[in-house]
Amino acid sequence: MEILPTFVISILAIILTSPTIASIIPTHPQTFIQCFSHHSRLSTNLSHLLYFPNTTSYSSLLLSSIYNLRFASTSTSSPLVIVAPTDESHVRATVLCSRVFGLHLRVRSGGHDYEGLSYRSYNQNPFVMLDLANFRSVTVDVEHGTALVQAGATLGELYYKIAEKSPVHGFPAGICPSVGAGGHISGGGMGNLVRKYGLASDNVLDVKLVDVNGRVLDRESMGEDLFWAIRGGGGASFGVILSWKVRLVPVSPTVSVFTMQKTLEDGVFDLLDKWQSIASKLDEDVYMEAAIRAPMSNGSRGVEALFNFQFMGGCEELLGIMEEKFPELGVEAKDCKEMSWIQDLDLGMNVDGSASYSAAKVWGKPYFKSNFERLALVKAMVDPENFFQNEQSIPPFGGPE
Repeated sequence: MEILPTFVISILAIILTSPTIASIIPTHPQTFIQCFSHHSRLSTNLSHLLYFPNTTSYSSLLLSSIYNLRFASTSTSSPLVIVAPTDESHVRATVLCSRVFGLHLRVRSGGHDYEGLSYRSYNQNPFVMLDLANFRSVTVDVEHGTALVQAGATLGELYYKIAEKSPVHGFPAGICPSVGAGGHISGGGMGNLVRKYGLASDNVLDVKLVDVNGRVLDRESMGEDLFWAIRGGGGASFGVILSWKVRLVPVSPTVSVFTMQKTLEDGVFDLLDKWQSIASKLDEDVYMEAAIRAPMSNGSRGVEALFNFQFMGGCEELLGIMEEKFPELGVEAKDCKEMSWIQDLDLGMNVDGSASYSAAKVWGKPYFKSNFERLALVKAMVDPENFFQNEQSIPPFGGPE
């Protein structure tokens, strides 16, 4: 006769007097601790892994990487427990125990999350937050042109680790160093190298992910459908991303940059029109963007634009390109600066949490376009009960409308 684990017996005893299984955690946190211990390796002392609202470090950990202060308010819902894993088995245990207690799971990697979807709940449903701040190692293999980056590492940490090994290798992702690699890459990941090397997700070779059943999968074991979905469809809809294996790309040892500010008096609208007509036709080593904003200086009227340029090469060559393709901008040698690649880098909602496929199409179709239905089909295949969900996650496909 098989003996039930202690935590199961505890849950069965408590649930008889609780209105819902999710309501057990606030009053009986020990039941979650017992479940977590049962499913994870090592560690008899879990105080550095599990943080409940009544523990002293709970608030500081929750607020440690909240960039939108709106969500620092006590009026928004907070996790019943924060898990800060240091081992794969801790992630697996978090997934399994969250399911046992009927709790939603929010996953925070770098925490650069202005919508608050990784650490807050708009719909007030009880949830567990998995904070991957301890999963931040980066291993660079210049010989094979690859890097292994854990989901909690920031883009800045990835870039600096690459630069330590090679001044002529990089990774095509975003320019903000505090963005977490886990969420950024799974959402596509656009940066200044996009014209030459594509998105960050285009340069993923392999991945390690914990699925809804607690299995640790790689590209081979998960299959190409799921591997496709998590590279642009958002990993949090399909599982917990632990790490990415990415392809490094060659970069120039010298990068040239300049920024030009133009106002109404400078003919900013004509310049923007010209920028739109030539930007896609320039050499793929040129990245050019325009940021339109209200004037920052007192007394100015209308709008102004900042034209930002990056070129994989020296200023002399860039100035030649600008003179030929965009002389109206008036770029001069004094405007251009040369630096290394690493120096340059240093510089819709499901309100009730239970949106159907047809309801989510309202925002999903415009955002993901023709990929939305395929993403929903993959979701139905790997997480049919929609355990991995937030207000902007992919819902499982529900069949014909």
